[in-house]
Amino acid sequence: MSRPAGFAAYVAVTAAYWAFMLTDGALRMLVLLHFNGLGFSPVQLAYLFVLYEIAGVITNLSAGWIAARFGVTSTLYVGLGLQIVALIALAQLDPAWSVAASVVFVMAVQGLSGVAKDLAKMSSKSAVKVLAPAGDGLFRWVALLTGSKNAVKGLGFLLGAGTLALFGFVPSVLGMAAMLGLILIAVILRMPPGLPMGRKDAKFAEVWSKNPRINWLSAARVFLFGARDVWFVVGIPIYFYSVLSDGTPEGQRAAFFLIGTFMALWVILYGAVQMQAPAILRSAGRSEVDLASAARFWVGTLAIVTAALALIVWAVGAPAPWLTGIVVLGLLIFGVLFALNSSLHSYLILAFTSAERVTMDVGFYYMANAAGRLIGTVLSGLTYQIGGLPLCLGTAALMIALSWLSIGRINRDSAPASRA
Repeated sequence: MSRPAGFAAYVAVTAAYWAFMLTDGALRMLVLLHFNGLGFSPVQLAYLFVLYEIAGVITNLSAGWIAARFGVTSTLYVGLGLQIVALIALAQLDPAWSVAASVVFVMAVQGLSGVAKDLAKMSSKSAVKVLAPAGDGLFRWVALLTGSKNAVKGLGFLLGAGTLALFGFVPSVLGMAAMLGLILIAVILRMPPGLPMGRKDAKFAEVWSKNPRINWLSAARVFLFGARDVWFVVGIPIYFYSVLSDGTPEGQRAAFFLIGTFMALWVILYGAVQMQAPAILRSAGRSEVDLASAARFWVGTLAIVTAALALIVWAVGAPAPWLTGIVVLGLLIFGVLFALNSSLHSYLILAFTSAERVTMDVGFYYMANAAGRLIGTVLSGLTYQIGGLPLCLGTAALMIALSWLSIGRINRDSAPASRA
């Protein structure tokens, strides 16, 4: 495979992933803010995303085998197509339905969107292992793909909140479906060669990783992403809504814009730091062992920052304008540290696997990622309803500490796996 062909395939995969994540971010904000405006409780809002995360766990477990069997392009196209179907289905939601019927319907649609998201993610990340040049290129290429998609997802948060305020729920959802449909057609027509086409002898049993480094890294990923979603999914948006909205239609729209803007800026900052992670971490020439040690240092720093923020919010008690400013600043620092940790994880999973097993190991790893998001999603609504933002952040700090313990086992207990 020539470098130009590989780079063209990388660009096509990245463009398709960007388009998907723009709609994924917008859809999350549309669903969260729309149903919060209808009076759903924090726990009910969390339920809306539970099947999305369960679908991610199941999808990632099987998607690695599917991609190994049928090829990476096939799973990428299916992921984009399923997201279009999910968006069109969501537009059929009837406001006259009962709360129970609405929750069940949206959970089902979100489950389909979860399948779509993880098919697209697994395909894109696996492609980087095959297409990236040798040497330090792997970290740089995966950082560029991951960081740019998170920046685009951040724009999606802003797009979702903005279109909801300007056009309403159904026009926003159908507009995204039309846009993604055009992108899918363009990608199918213009996708260059260079991606694995699949192998007929791939067995489903190969999905389970026997590499202890991958297993410990996956455990660390569960707790890291669970910690983020404990406050990110329900806690912070509803906390900000309670502070910013005065209950009037104008106040509600203003709150939508401000919440969407913060969520967008947070994810864009996160993505920008991810893209710069190889330079920040001075990864050129550093070994896998050294970078795994760096991952433990940065997750330990993240645990300290999160615990400090939780203590401040708990000590102050009632929301106040200056406290909101501290929360915003603390979460931006969280985003920088989280981005460095996530980038290291995304590199290490590809460094630890082989070209022959890449879709299997990446699928297993992102199954752990989805499991963490599932735990965080459930805990987000539950902890906020029980103890508000302080309990959300305190739970996040505890989960990050568990991630620190897991990542520390990679170098201590595991011998390097054989490399292809």
